[in-house]
Amino acid sequence: MSELVTRIADNVGIAPDVAEKALGMMLGFLQREADDGAVARMIEAMPGAAELVAQYNGEGKKGGLLSGLMSAMGGGIMGLGQQLMSLGLGMGEISALAKETIAIAREHAGSEVVDEVVASVPGLSQFV
Repeated sequence: MSELVTRIADNVGIAPDVAEKALGMMLGFLQREADDGAVARMIEAMPGAAELVAQYNGEGKKGGLLSGLMSAMGGGIMGLGQQLMSLGLGMGEISALAKETIAIAREHAGSEVVDEVVASVPGLSQFV
């Protein structure tokens, strides 16, 4: 299990397998929704992040079945919230997951890159 998943599980207070899926979903959401260059640099800088995205959310696909399902559920941040709730996470855990993910991203990719990612996703800044 990766250092990222262990840290998310410990700091958010969720099971490691749930943390792994949730982190992969969150990073996949950012990969689809954020500025392509910035999010690519961010994911590349985080050890094991690209593999989590590929395993749990498709590998950089814009469109396809998952995107269609998210659009049907409201898409965007709301769609991601629905996905995470389907894993059994509550709002407090989702908020903690988002904040911890961004904190980890800042440590590995730097604040400038992460700020660019956050700024490029409408509404994301209010959650992180």
